[in-house]
Amino acid sequence: MRFLVTGGSGFVGSQVVDALVAEGHGVRVLDRARPGFPNEGAEYRRGDLRHRAAWDGALAGVDGVCHQAARVGLGVDMGDVADYVSDNDVGTAELLHAMHRARFRGRLVLASSMVVYGEGQSVCATHGPVQSTPRSAVDLEAGMFEPRCPTCTDPLMPGQVDEDTPGDPRNVYAATKLHQEHLCAAWGRETGASVTALRYHNVYGPRMPAGTPYAGVASIFGAALAAGRAPEVFEDGGQRRDFVHVTDVARANVLALTVRSPVSGALNVASGEVRTVGDLATAMVAASTAGVVPGEAGRHNGAGRLRPVVTGRWRLGDVRHLVASPRRAREILGFSAAVAFADGVAALARPVPPSKNHP
Repeated sequence: MRFLVTGGSGFVGSQVVDALVAEGHGVRVLDRARPGFPNEGAEYRRGDLRHRAAWDGALAGVDGVCHQAARVGLGVDMGDVADYVSDNDVGTAELLHAMHRARFRGRLVLASSMVVYGEGQSVCATHGPVQSTPRSAVDLEAGMFEPRCPTCTDPLMPGQVDEDTPGDPRNVYAATKLHQEHLCAAWGRETGASVTALRYHNVYGPRMPAGTPYAGVASIFGAALAAGRAPEVFEDGGQRRDFVHVTDVARANVLALTVRSPVSGALNVASGEVRTVGDLATAMVAASTAGVVPGEAGRHNGAGRLRPVVTGRWRLGDVRHLVASPRRAREILGFSAAVAFADGVAALARPVPPSKNHP
């Protein structure tokens, strides 16, 4: 089979390309960036998805599309709103327009995100499962980080989200990801083609972007450690998340593209294990100093003396807890995460040896 991977030069996209090539599939990449990890078995085209000229011939001979291209992360402030909408919403709309013109009816797999859930499912001791209201700046400034029950205002306990949890985006990025899902679902209904929205949870692993405020928390912690700085943990570090390794995410994409019966709808891509942001910071500090021998501490920028710093800082668009049930992806795709958290984080501190696919 042959697949088009948009954003195939990026963090997740490049891993999807590698996984598809490894299984013997033909791969065409469309990305406006140069490939940082080019795979010799793939065809690369440079182009901006928002420009219609970029789509000329891009879908020729393609059996499925894996749409990874997106502007990611929470962003800096509302000054980013136009860029997010342009890259994510307009870019996706141009993809759908190109598929319409090409009369494409193959599978579409969309890289979506856990952020579409907002705070997700929460539980009140008095009122049971509830949809929490957004956290207020007053509470956050006072160090009250747990969301409150909309009925009694008591602090809520975290629950586990499944794919039927209503969307409740709390920031611009989240809103664009949910809109991407809606746009792609509309195309699927119009054409009768299958659209699978893979809702990634916190993805980490090799090739994470660094040195950018738009990266995920693992990237931000890794950049700090590489510079000899302690990771700075927002709030109290108790935010619950599901950290899933990028190679597992890539495998979920391959399954969605190739499973015998096409899958329509949303699927959580998660490990099923609950960790806190503080757990991640602690594990990354430990991984960065593992194997350091006397006299080599300087090579590690003094990381052996560092400890995570819990800052109490907060961002209004952040959610407190968000962990998911991976049951549906396991039952429908046969997907289960294979990389253990300890192994995945430890590998972040080891250099990746070159291979024939990654010169």
